[in-house]
Amino acid sequence: MDVIAKTNDPITLSAYQAVLRQAGIESLVLDHHTSVLEGSLGVLPRRLMVDDGDAAQARRILADYERDLVDGRLESMDEAAGDWESDQHGG
Repeated sequence: MDVIAKTNDPITLSAYQAVLRQAGIESLVLDHHTSVLEGSLGVLPRRLMVDDGDAAQARRILADYERDLVDGRLESMDEAAGDWESDQHGG
């Protein structure tokens, strides 16, 4: 397994895992319990792991995700999803 991200932010980890899962890449978070034991002071980051064979693709996917997040493209996707939901519910 290969480390593709380290962070103390559980929301970021969750988002990364969701993005990877959508691309068909399974991931695993290590050090979660160690981070909790140390009192959640943020000293020990959690590691996001993927299989060695998926690491390069996973890094590209997360880099694209981060770029889209910074560029505001994901905001547009959220709006489109809201529009789709409105259409589905007659809104």
